[in-house]
Amino acid sequence: MPIFGESERGFKVWPLVIFALFAVGYYFLNSETVPLTGRKQVVGMSPDQEAHLGLQSYQTILQQSEVLSSGPQVELVRRIGRRLAKVTDDPRFEWEFNVIQSPEANAFCLPGGKVAVYTGILPVAENENGLAVIMGHEIAHAVARHGAERVAHQQLAQFGQLAMGMASSEMDPQARQLVMGAFGVGAQFGVLLPFSREHESEADYMGLIYLAKSCFDPQEAPALWKRMSAAKGGRAGPPQFMSTHPADTTRIEQFKKWMPEAMKIRAQHCP
Repeated sequence: MPIFGESERGFKVWPLVIFALFAVGYYFLNSETVPLTGRKQVVGMSPDQEAHLGLQSYQTILQQSEVLSSGPQVELVRRIGRRLAKVTDDPRFEWEFNVIQSPEANAFCLPGGKVAVYTGILPVAENENGLAVIMGHEIAHAVARHGAERVAHQQLAQFGQLAMGMASSEMDPQARQLVMGAFGVGAQFGVLLPFSREHESEADYMGLIYLAKSCFDPQEAPALWKRMSAAKGGRAGPPQFMSTHPADTTRIEQFKKWMPEAMKIRAQHCP
């Protein structure tokens, strides 16, 4: 009881009020709309800044990797990439597609359209449509500016932590530690992780639409994620609420829900 009494007397509300006003202003000054989904988002940097950082990171990764210069795998990735890039309608991107020789089952698209596919993911992709699902998902992350949105969330979380620290600065040390710990847990599990999972689902949806518009088979998406799940060898990940990604079963069910729309779009674009 003494702890709670001291914490009430020592807790200051004004830093949180200032933070709330700052957060509202930050949102309205930095808000955008995600293509295709229409979701409102807040971003922490300009497209030019984001593209510059993406290019720097891309060049560093390529310099440190074994990049394939030619061959059927390179031709496949670039052919799929060009088809997907045409339907994104983003003139700011200067697209580049490379293949990295590595057992890692991974692929990424950095801001500005810098795409890399690791050879380790090709057996899981299994076919052209499967690889298009993977690349469409990664391209969607960049088009939706999820990286800039994560920067904004992290900045707001840091400012919120600073405000909470000021608000609790005169509290009993033990109570202050509890308050700061609760804030950190709340920010992680109540904001950062849910938004990360939302980004993954949004990229799944956008990638599926790009897939359909560029005349690949959208029905390969749930099949791919069954293979992705099998490739993990039955290893169970953390509970979904503790993860940055939706569960594989969740993603498969979402693809099934979106499939009628995707097939309709494919029929419209690919007679």
